[in-house]
Amino acid sequence: MTDTPAPPPRPALAYHKTPGTGPTVVFLPGYGSDMEGTKALALEAWAKRTGRAYLRFDYGGCGHSEGAFEEQTLAGWRDDVVTMLDELVDGPAVLVGSSMGGWLMLLVARDRPEQVAGLVGIAPAPDFTDWGFSVEEKLTLLSDGRLERVGRYADLPMVYTRAFWQSGEANRVMFTGLPIDVPVRLLQGMADTDVPWNRAVRLAELLRSANVQVQLIKDGDHRLSRDADLAALIAALEDVMRAL
Repeated sequence: MTDTPAPPPRPALAYHKTPGTGPTVVFLPGYGSDMEGTKALALEAWAKRTGRAYLRFDYGGCGHSEGAFEEQTLAGWRDDVVTMLDELVDGPAVLVGSSMGGWLMLLVARDRPEQVAGLVGIAPAPDFTDWGFSVEEKLTLLSDGRLERVGRYADLPMVYTRAFWQSGEANRVMFTGLPIDVPVRLLQGMADTDVPWNRAVRLAELLRSANVQVQLIKDGDHRLSRDADLAALIAALEDVMRAL
């Protein structure tokens, strides 16, 4: 019998932790984003004002963390979230996931229920490797190993790899009920051109928890980073905290 080689170690991760009362709020950025985004910093300011414990960090290959971006996978970034919970968080956390971060928070809440007390999704994008790519783009990923898209929110193109896409397909969650029982709040812009707003409604249906609310923001885009959007995010987070 041959031994299965151990996976390579994950990159060292950069993070900022704000001390305070628990449960710790942990922000999970979207694909190609980092812990310096508007929402991450707005939540940190809220945590400092209210004396709440808060953690923001960069996935491997992103921001200030070690590693090469094109070598990362969805499963690897999920493992980064778990590492942060294991090493830096005392007790269950409230996960706030933006776009792809909303996918990661679902994976962690499903697989590590003892470590998650509540969820807030901002335009959550579970399974976007399935519905977020055209047939032609999927064929390009499989044949060429990578795909570049013109960036909507940055000057440089966004890069996707075959490994990331395959990891996403292996970790889809929207095909069956999700055994997650914590309070959940989902914020979704109806003018979002990346995530169709009805996907948030479908996610609410699949979550086993009865304490799930969806807030649709009619003129909201994918980023939901305007002052009013940030106020809605903080209100949703505080609502989850009250429900614990």
